[in-house]
Amino acid sequence: MDRRRLPVGIQTFREIRDEGCYYVDKTPYARRLADDAGKHYFLSRPRRFGKSLFVDTLKELYEGAEGLFRGLAVHDAWDWSRRHPVVRLSFGAGNFKRPDELRASALRQLDAAERRAAPGPLGRLLDAVRGRLPEPSGYDSVPGRFAALLETLHRRTGRRVVVLVDEYDKPILDALDEPERAKANRDDLRGLYGTLKDCDAHVELSFITGVSRFSKVSLFSGLNNLVDLTLDPDYSAICGYTDADLDRVFAPELPGLDRDEIRAWYDGYGWLGEEKVYNPFGLLKLFRSRRFEAHWFETGTPRFLVDTLIRRGVAAPDLDDVHASEALLSEFDVDAIAPEALLFQTGYLTIRGEERRGGRTVYRLAYPNREVRQGLSESLLDRLAPDPRRERHAARLYDVLAAGDAAGVEAPLRALLAGIPHDWHRRNEIARYEGYWASVFYAHFAALGLDVAAEDATRRGRLDLAVRLGTHVYLFEFKMAEPSASVRAASARGSSPARTGPALAQLKERGYADKYRAPGCAIHLIGVEIGAESRDIVTFETELA
Repeated sequence: MDRRRLPVGIQTFREIRDEGCYYVDKTPYARRLADDAGKHYFLSRPRRFGKSLFVDTLKELYEGAEGLFRGLAVHDAWDWSRRHPVVRLSFGAGNFKRPDELRASALRQLDAAERRAAPGPLGRLLDAVRGRLPEPSGYDSVPGRFAALLETLHRRTGRRVVVLVDEYDKPILDALDEPERAKANRDDLRGLYGTLKDCDAHVELSFITGVSRFSKVSLFSGLNNLVDLTLDPDYSAICGYTDADLDRVFAPELPGLDRDEIRAWYDGYGWLGEEKVYNPFGLLKLFRSRRFEAHWFETGTPRFLVDTLIRRGVAAPDLDDVHASEALLSEFDVDAIAPEALLFQTGYLTIRGEERRGGRTVYRLAYPNREVRQGLSESLLDRLAPDPRRERHAARLYDVLAAGDAAGVEAPLRALLAGIPHDWHRRNEIARYEGYWASVFYAHFAALGLDVAAEDATRRGRLDLAVRLGTHVYLFEFKMAEPSASVRAASARGSSPARTGPALAQLKERGYADKYRAPGCAIHLIGVEIGAESRDIVTFETELA
């Protein structure tokens, strides 16, 4: 197979087809939507996952651009004689913190749609014959203009309108750190989307997509027949690439790249379907650069997300194993944003399993892949332990871990803690708890791209942290130091023997090493105690298991 152009960042279906780019055929899902019993559809997926491209594919399909679909699954199953007018709205551009930006954006888009639908001579003749309907009351409002456009298009063409809304939630997400503006934008959007219910007779199909899943009550009140495809197993791969897609479409790009590494870095997203999917943006950037990096993550992590995790006291290690109900994942509103829902809907956590508990479904969430774990850890570390010299400490830490030098781990960890501004400790009560320090160390190791497991369950309890690198496994236990710890630490640095501290003692007494024993593997036990007042390591003990 010949190599083709990589469609990095291309969201226009026509450009992909005309330019001969690689294309993973998503038209079976478009066909399924048309055949389904529903009429109004909603889909939530993380940013840069192909939502806009699918929306544009629907646009070309319903407008009857048959030539673009030759060779694709939908071509022979579609009635190309039936063409529908399409109204597409997108709120991907604009700064919606400004008070009038949402209204201005909506009116600009409606103006453009009206110009595209403006009648030529034949249209004016038809209007004269049929009799132009009077402008409805409220025409100067956004919902009024929208309603008038849908009615006019239906009347003029004799076909009901297909309504496509992309980035439907960005006006709210942009302003989440300004709650009053976010609420105002939400209320304005409620009026716009409520038009779909009032104009149902003029609508053939509506498809609304974005990142978040705002509740129907807060944003889609009245649109009771809105079908949410987000966790529908039949639509789980509507965005993203499967393993089969890599073999079938991207085979020319695979030579020279380790397939297991590709999976570890970019695969792992799941929405209850049988197959996991790859992050398409990260994968395309890999094929272009031939380098395994956090390509998707580097396009921007909302500061609001990281600040929310810090403010809610969410510990970084806990994100490896989160449990959430279906109701929690389905709710997202300005007044109550659960961290679990925020992380899931933005793509930083994904579904790894589900189970029934009594009368409800509970999902197990975890990081989808190495890219997200590493990238989010770096962002959290920037807030938990800000230090411009951290990269130097990280390089040193990696070297001593690779060399099996457990005692050498102490110096870079001390340097990491020393770089945290004292004022940060003074202003943050969380620094007094073991969870904070476990988060700092976990994020530090995870940001290095190491194999890290937090709160790892064993038969005797839960280990704070396990780090693997090559043939070495490092098992950590963290404790907040008791007042006597400073005496013990001084003794440990002297010549007289010191009694084992509680952190190392717990590692030994509970036999945590048993789970990790394997031929040729060296297991290092590391007990760390942090001074509640000094905010420094007062005891650092190591032992080979």
